[in-house]
Amino acid sequence: METEKEHIYALLGRNISYSFSRTYFTEKFKRSGLKDHFYVNFDLPEISQLPAILDQYKGKLKGFNVTIPYKQDIFHFLDEVSPDAREIGAVNVVKILKNGNLKGFNTDSYGFENSIKPLLRSFHKKALILGTGGASKAVSFVLDKLGMEYLYVSRRSNQGSGSITYKDLSAEVLNDYPVIINATPVGTFPDIEKTPDIPYNLLTSRHLLYDLIYNPSMTSFLKQGKSRGATIKNGLKMLEFQAEKAWEIWNS
Repeated sequence: METEKEHIYALLGRNISYSFSRTYFTEKFKRSGLKDHFYVNFDLPEISQLPAILDQYKGKLKGFNVTIPYKQDIFHFLDEVSPDAREIGAVNVVKILKNGNLKGFNTDSYGFENSIKPLLRSFHKKALILGTGGASKAVSFVLDKLGMEYLYVSRRSNQGSGSITYKDLSAEVLNDYPVIINATPVGTFPDIEKTPDIPYNLLTSRHLLYDLIYNPSMTSFLKQGKSRGATIKNGLKMLEFQAEKAWEIWNS
């Protein structure tokens, strides 16, 4: 039975039964002895249902994470947005302020930066970002911050300057851009055999392959890189960093 002393946190998204966040925070609360803290999923077919959910949890909900496909749509419901989140154009954390207002943040950038920085070598000066969707925006924000040049790689050829297609990935390009970041959902569970369409035969030990996907922990994309001596990293550490940053925001 719920009481007024409960502290509720949540994940907003669609088809999120797999939820990393719910498992992570439930285990965190258990380890910390926070018996009055709970993490639930707001699995909504339409984000228009959000106000009713927020009203239902009024007074108990302290904040929530936001995942696909609502990281942009959530802006319409926010009273305030942090400068980083506004620049990135995506929100993945919402804090409910004492006056009831909703403030949006982006901790994906924090998670990505802190998980990739230990892997960067002196020759990792240029990167390819596979995909141009919402996830790629936090990646490019961090690469700008780190002073790293990058190109988006898209299936379509009309994405403008700073973007190339998969067909443009020549030996010269892969030699010049040794960091390759998969910001697409290609290869995630259950379609784990699929890979982004890059020339894997051109990979070397100088390459760093980073996959934002964490399920499976070793995607086919990363397997291809590992077999050719590349440094590889999945998205789990990024998620852990961003989750801890969200916890810090909710409790600040």
